[in-house]
Amino acid sequence: MGDRSLGDLGEQGLLPLMQAFCPPEQRGDDAAILTPPAGQQLVVSSDVLVEGVHFSNATTPPEAIGWRAAAANLSDLAAMGAQPAGITLALALPSDRPLSWLEAIYQGLERCLRQYDCPLIGGDLSRSPTATLAVTALGWVDPDRVIRRSTAQVDDWIVATGTHGLSRLGLGHLLQEWVLPEPVRARAIAAHQTPYPRLDVVPLLTRSQPPQTAWRVAGMDSSDGLADAVLQICRASQVGAVIDALPLPQAADFDRDRLIQAALYGGEDFELVLCLPADWAQALLTRLGDEAQAIGRITAEPIVQLTIGDLYEILSLDRGFQHFKAS
Repeated sequence: MGDRSLGDLGEQGLLPLMQAFCPPEQRGDDAAILTPPAGQQLVVSSDVLVEGVHFSNATTPPEAIGWRAAAANLSDLAAMGAQPAGITLALALPSDRPLSWLEAIYQGLERCLRQYDCPLIGGDLSRSPTATLAVTALGWVDPDRVIRRSTAQVDDWIVATGTHGLSRLGLGHLLQEWVLPEPVRARAIAAHQTPYPRLDVVPLLTRSQPPQTAWRVAGMDSSDGLADAVLQICRASQVGAVIDALPLPQAADFDRDRLIQAALYGGEDFELVLCLPADWAQALLTRLGDEAQAIGRITAEPIVQLTIGDLYEILSLDRGFQHFKAS
């Protein structure tokens, strides 16, 4: 007998299987109940992943779909300075999809969430001709330690918490746009399929904060590309920036211009891009390790300039991926 389909089981047959991935105390009711820690505020992030737009059979096995769904939303919590409290997953799926495919999604989701002690606390199931995952992540943040896009100031350093471009390199290899050399191939594919949200950065920011320095960290994650992150921060803060370095992947014999474009516009690296005072940035870089890098500084002139060697470019949001933009 072959793998059963979702239609074979129906909603009432599926629900007990999916609820098994939730903690016992969060099963069986119409909604989850969370108690916020004293003095903390609630942070909420939602994301939708659509088959053919965010994932496909060619690039993303079902377990990786679940992992990426969790990681993308946990990354948004990290970008706000929050720690996770729980996540919900609502799915709309074709009825002929194999049950094993759905189970693998939940297994990947659970494997990612387990890394960060974050429970799956609910969700929903529905039938649809297109596979769609809707994720909501909830977290807690100290209201005095929120990271916002709008607080960057002139002369702040811009810090990227890790390498950029690996996910795009991995996607290109999976789509047979190019063949990656062996040393970088496995790492690039892993960066695309199982990225790690940088929740580890939040406590490091606190530990590296200089004495008598007020909390002021601007930032966001780089899920839509490094250029997009810097541009969005600058627009929200009404400032500009000069980028004079990039945290590129180590990929010998791979075209450098393509590496630069992957880092700037490839997206889905899920690192953080932070703007903060120079002494704080230096202390943070020491704690983050070798792949983190100061990539530039905030300026008063409201444009974002890339100046690396003989390369000069004024960056624009039009270059990155945007939903609904004509091809």
